Parts: sequence; structure tokens; C-alpha cells
Amino acid sequence: MTVLPRHIAPRMIVAAALIGLLGSAVSAQGGFRERMRERMAERFAKQIAEDQATGGREMAYGKGLMQTLSFWAPQTKTAAPAPLILFVHGGGWKRGDRVNGTGKAKVAHFIAQGYAVASINYRLVPDGTVEDQASDVATAIAYVIAQARDLNIDPRRVVIMGHSAGAHLVALVGTDPRYLAAVGLRESDLAGVVPIDGAAYDVPKQMAIGARLMGETYEQTFGTDPARQRALSPTLQADAPNAPAFLILHVQRRDGIEQAKGLAAALRKGGTAVQIADFPGTGLQGHMDINRKLGLPDYPATRVVDDWLKARFGR
Repeated sequence: MTVLPRHIAPRMIVAAALIGLLGSAVSAQGGFRERMRERMAERFAKQIAEDQATGGREMAYGKGLMQTLSFWAPQTKTAAPAPLILFVHGGGWKRGDRVNGTGKAKVAHFIAQGYAVASINYRLVPDGTVEDQASDVATAIAYVIAQARDLNIDPRRVVIMGHSAGAHLVALVGTDPRYLAAVGLRESDLAGVVPIDGAAYDVPKQMAIGARLMGETYEQTFGTDPARQRALSPTLQADAPNAPAFLILHVQRRDGIEQAKGLAAALRKGGTAVQIADFPGTGLQGHMDINRKLGLPDYPATRVVDDWLKARFGR
């Protein structure tokens, strides 16, 4: 990443902010907007690097180069098997990593609560498809359940959690039974699902309202076939069976709010227990904060997640 001189950097940041504010009023090509988003993401690279979760045990859940995970045992060792939180990172389906996309506060907090944590890598677009990614999530779940004795985890108490694109993937695996069925599991084998500030729960709708900002990414990820887009939409797959319970978190981004509410409504219609909670924060910074601050004792989402996990895990 290019480091700007101190006297130039603030001006560049202000200019980028102004471009973002004017974006809805200025006609521009989708490619330009995509590049602006990429540049904004680069500005957060240092923050992400400083927030890496370290110390996990690296394991391979499949034969592919990207089919790996990091595993953290609970801080306090007990004879009783621990509940497991399996985390799926974000990154627009085409970037991200199990270590830099997880957030060290989250890992430290959950293992201190007596939970085990696994954070997975998965195949990225364009080398893999979204179907491959959902399959990787299901395969990772099956792997840790198969390794339950070695890892000292309770295979009946596994929650999958994901942020951004990872929120979409865990919601998809929690609503479309084909992915878990392919690895010999059912939706009822999960204790619950926690999507964090995702979008694209309803892919066709998201592609329509987000075309200006992320049109190229959405088309590269979900293609142009309406049937495929619907098949990859958790909201449109929310008829029973689903995972037993969902906790949907979001900040104050218009598309994120609409998509979260739409998913919650569809899940309830399908007979699934749903809790939805919103928190302060806007734009990319708010989107990042809800992931990276989760686990900090003074961050509001931490208490909400803790209470929900205790209820799901029976602790």
C-alpha cells in the first residue's frame, strides 16, 4: 500500500469522502465506483493488519489450498466439551483471510467465555464460485464435528458466524439444506447462525440497489442468471428446514437494514426463531467496527451476542 506524505494524506481522505457523498448525484461508470471502493478498502489495510487474530492451531479441513482453518481452544481447560463458534470472514467473496478477517477482540472474548473458536479460509472468486464457498463452509463444519473428540468440542453446540460476505455465506448454509446434506449433516445439526452486517441475503434485490457501487463485484460473484441469483439468496431459501435460530446484526446502512429485515421476516415465516439487533455506525467504518469491536466489553453488540449464545448453548 502506498503511504502518502502527512501533508497530502488528509487532503486525499477529504477528497475521497466528498466523492463518496457526491456519488449518488454524479453520473459515473460502475467501474469507477468499484475502483473507489477498492481504494477505500486499502486505507483500512493497516487497521486490519493490526487486528489479526494470532495463536490459533492451523488445520486443513479439505485438500484444497484454501481449505484451512485456525482453531482456538477455550482459555480455561475443562473436561467437558466446549461449544464451538465457527467464523467465516468477509471480503466481497473475493478477498479476505481467516486471520485478518476475524478480529482479535472477538477471539479473545469468546475463548475467555469458555467457547472454542474456529475461523476458516474458503475458495475465493474468481477461482471458486459462491456455491464452492458455501460448500467449503459446510465441509468445515463437518470436519470440526468429526474432530470433536480431538478438539474437545461438543458437536451438538456449534454456531456459525460470519461478517459481510461471510454473513451471506453462513445465512445461505443455514437456510439451504443442500450444502449440509452434501456432507452428511442437517440444518438441525447447527445450534444457530449469526450473520453480522451482511447484505445480498436477497441477491436480485441487492444487485438492483447496489449496482452503482458494487455492480462489477456482484455480477462477477452471482452472475446474470436470475435462477442462480435466487438460489444463492438466503431470504428466498428461508422456507423450512432452517438452522434452529438466527441472530442477525447490522449497523445503519440502508441496504444492510433492508436486507436484514427481509431475511428476518422470511425466516419467521418459515417458522425459525429470529432475533435482529441494530447498532450505531455508518458506511465502511461502521461496517468494519461491528466486526472488529465485537468482543470488546464496552461495545453494545458484545452483550447481545453473549446473551444469545448463552441461551443457545445452555450456559
